[in-house]
Amino acid sequence: MSISKSEWEIMRVIWTKEEATSGQILEILGNKNDWTASTVKTFLKRLVDKGYLVRTRSGKSYLYSSTLTEQDAMNQQVDDLFDKFCQRKHTMILKHLLKETPMTLTDIADLQALLLAKKEEALDEVPCNCIPGQCRCKEHLGL
Repeated sequence: MSISKSEWEIMRVIWTKEEATSGQILEILGNKNDWTASTVKTFLKRLVDKGYLVRTRSGKSYLYSSTLTEQDAMNQQVDDLFDKFCQRKHTMILKHLLKETPMTLTDIADLQALLLAKKEEALDEVPCNCIPGQCRCKEHLGL
């Protein structure tokens, strides 16, 4: 299940603090987003309903904590996004991301090492994962 941009803002606070009350979240994000307490509580309820957060009673308020790591959530969101596109176009998306993403020399070295390791499992041609009519790949055109 996907997380909206606003829900993602809340999740980032919770991952940073490990657990937080709605008041703490409002204090951090309220001015940036012009949110009210009820807005924050609505987003928190949605995140609990989606299974991304759990809440525990702490006195008169609730403490919210994440059910998954930030890395797991990022991977899930990227996988969901890439599932929307023909896998033959994934490399174009990655090239765009590489051009647009600020990186250190260490980041670049890590990516180069990953690409070298990926070379061992390189395909002659990436298969299309679309159904006929969704893309222009040659197997769907009857060529």
